[in-house]
This record gives sequence, C-alpha cells and structure tokens, in this order.
Amino acid sequence: MPPSLTSFTDDARIALDNITDRASGLMHPAIRLGVTGLSRAGKTVFISSLVHNLLNGGRLPLFEAVRSGRVSDVRLEPQPDDAIPRFQYEDHIQALVRDRIWPDSTRAISELRITLDYQSASSWSRMFSRGRLSIDIVDYPGEWLLDLPLLTQDFRAFSENTVTLAETGIRKELSREWLALASSIDMDAPADEMTARRLSEAFAAYLRACKADERSLSTLPPGRFLMPGDLEGSPALTFAPLPNVSETKASKGSLRAMMERRYDAYKNVVVKPFFREHFARLDRQIVLIDALQAINRGPEAVQDLERALTDVLACFRPGSNSFFSSLIGRRIDKVLVAATKADHLHHESHDRLERLTGRLVDRAIQRIGMAGAGIEVMAIASVRATREATVKEDNHILPVIVGTPMAGETINGERFDGNKKTAIFPGDLPDNPEALFQNLDTPTAELPEINVVRFRPPALEESNGGLKLSVPHIRLDRAMQFLFGDRLA
Repeated sequence: MPPSLTSFTDDARIALDNITDRASGLMHPAIRLGVTGLSRAGKTVFISSLVHNLLNGGRLPLFEAVRSGRVSDVRLEPQPDDAIPRFQYEDHIQALVRDRIWPDSTRAISELRITLDYQSASSWSRMFSRGRLSIDIVDYPGEWLLDLPLLTQDFRAFSENTVTLAETGIRKELSREWLALASSIDMDAPADEMTARRLSEAFAAYLRACKADERSLSTLPPGRFLMPGDLEGSPALTFAPLPNVSETKASKGSLRAMMERRYDAYKNVVVKPFFREHFARLDRQIVLIDALQAINRGPEAVQDLERALTDVLACFRPGSNSFFSSLIGRRIDKVLVAATKADHLHHESHDRLERLTGRLVDRAIQRIGMAGAGIEVMAIASVRATREATVKEDNHILPVIVGTPMAGETINGERFDGNKKTAIFPGDLPDNPEALFQNLDTPTAELPEINVVRFRPPALEESNGGLKLSVPHIRLDRAMQFLFGDRLA
C-alpha cells in the first residue's frame, strides 16, 4: 500500500485553513491563483505583465469585465498572509519597462493581492452586493510542484524511479559520475557524513546538468537540490537516491538507513508544508511551459516535458484515486497550461503552438487516465518583445519577426550588443501536431527548426505623466478571462 499523502494532523490543518479562508471570503470575496511553471517559462514576467495591464488600462479585449467597462477600479492591497514574502511587482516591472531587462526567475514562494471593484453583469446581483474581488496571486517554483508526487513514494520507489530515468537517453551520460559513485558504495556499511555529502553533491550536479540551457530537461525532483535556499548544507538536502535498494529493512546505523531518514525528512520539512500551507489552499492554477525551447532541443527534451506535464497534471487530478482524496472542501477547479513566448513565432504559428501544447497535455492526461475537464490550453506571450514584418527574398515574401536581441546573442555569425534591432525568420510549426509526435520515440527524429532568439523587452513610449504605457502581450487577456473572468460576472 503506498504511503499516504497527508496525515490526520495535516488534514485537520488543511480543513482549518479552508474554513478560515472561506469565512474571510464571505466578507471579502477572494480567489487564490497559483502561478508556476517549468524552467524559464516566465512566471515572474507573467505576473508582472498581468498586474501592470490591469492597473494601467492595458488592451484586454478578451477580458469581458474590462471590455464592457464594468471594472471601475483596480488597486494593489496588502496580502492576507504576513508570513509569505511579497511579490516585488514594482521592482520587476521597472526591470521590464524602464531597464528593458528580464527580471530574475522565481526562487521561492511569494504573494501579491490585487483587488478589482466591478459592477456585476447581473442586475439581481447588483441589488444585493457591491462587486469586489481580490485575487491573491501565489507565485512558486515549478520544481516545488514536481516534488508533490514524492509524497506517495517511499525511498525505495523514489530511488528506483530516479535511477531508471537517469539511465535513459542523454541522462545516461550526465548521470555517469553520480551512478558510478553510488554503485561503488556499500549502502549497508556504517553511515558516514562525508560519503553522504559526496553522493548528494554528485546527484545535485547531475540535476543541474539536466537543467542546463543546452539540454532543457524538465523532470528534476527533488526541486530544492536546484534551489536549496536556507536549507543548503542541511541533512534534509544531504542525501541521494541509491541503485538496487533492497525491499528488506535497512540496518540500523547504515548509510541506506541514513539516506531513507533524510529523504523522509525532506518530505516532512519541505514538501508537506508546501502542500499543506500553500498548494491545498489554491482555487485556480496556471502552469507555464516553454514548449519552443523543448522543440528546439530535440525529441528527448519534448518527451521530458511531456513527462513533467504528466506529473504536474496528476497533482490536480480530482476524484477518489487522486493525490487529493484527503483534501477537505477545496479543490483547484480550473487549470490553465500556457505555452509562453508566442512572440517568438509569426502569428500564423500561434494556433499551431496552441494545438501542439494541447496534444502534449492530451498525451499526459491519457498516461494518468484522468479526464480533461477544467483544463485549458493556450499559447501566450506575457510580454510581446517582437513585432511582425515581411521581407522579400528570391521573389518570395517571408514572414519575419523584428526585435532587439539581448547582448551576446549570435545570429548568422553576427554578435549583437543589446541595442541593434534585427529581423529573423522564426521557422514554422506543423499545422497538424501529429506530424511532430509520430516519430517522437525515435531519438533521431527530426523536429521543426525554430529559430529561438533571446530578445530584450520592448521599448515602450511614455504618457504625458511619465508613466510607461501598458505592456504589449499576446492572449494575456484570454488567460485572465479563463482564470477569473467568471468571478466578475
């Protein structure tokens, strides 16, 4: 029988938190929106652009409450959770619109409350209450979400799953040093701190190599090995999975017993508190992915993205067999999977990126045998860093995108300084995503060539008051409408 996700005490705490949140919501309606994503998908940029466009009257034609003029005021307010760091919106938006640099990626959890005053579309509702909705945006690293499945795995299952994956494809070379070290050690020998440290350092180096830009692999638990924070050097992060772990109980005082104990400590100290205090309180969720980067890196990166999506979507799975069968009175009822950086493609490929992402999600859903109700897929650009144009080449008109490559980017042998604009042909995605997935299991499969260039954020004009105008985007308003538009009806 697999280990329980939560204890009775955890369930009681979750229930108490839910009751407290619901009671507060009677006086001040609010929803908790979780924002996470896999590596380099742009979580910080998404939140900053969403808030900036709401505060500054951005172009949001697909966000019905704004389009119809029913939103009368938008403002930032103090967040309800004093123990969670505030999402530093002001710093991030300055980096984007004034300095034209991308803000630092998410390294820990943070929160921000934005409140909208609105007029209900229903005359009946307008008679009984004023329209006010607070959106509590909870930003957390995707690596933390990928840790949740560990709660259903004991050390042996965790080791077996991790080692099996490490022996496949490109991971086999990247894990060579760690697996060689782990295989050379007698796990039943007396526990030794320096041996544990060498193992954990070799394992962490393997995870970092998988995450590197040139590989862009996505399935990388335990997440805190990549972002240890104040736990760096602690016993809860000084362990590693071991090959060929026996089903018999570990000898007291052995290295294996130490590894098992520290793995359990990781779940108890890191994973369970995140689930109980944060994840179990979410109402809506957006998961951002960088599908273009995976396609650019090849079949193995796409397969790994699909594997990560499978683990992610399993976290939201409803019903008696889900991870959340013990969750009392609260479930995430809407999940949006958004492929970012649509501005790296011509608009003709935006729908293709969306269909491709939808196929990834469908395959992930099929693997875990769940229904797709409540799950939406979109292709977006939280900040549009390019514009579209055409160029004539050999009597052919080519659609191109124009932007300012970041300093150090090299295109056709030219190294850019961060100031000069250029036009590139971004490549095309197949109209039918099945063309991409047909031979995905073949390591030598050829994927579409996408010219992935890192562009600087766009230069924005200022208003008469010196305020930077709203941030351009692609389909951000459509994402807003799905995530919380129904609560403004």
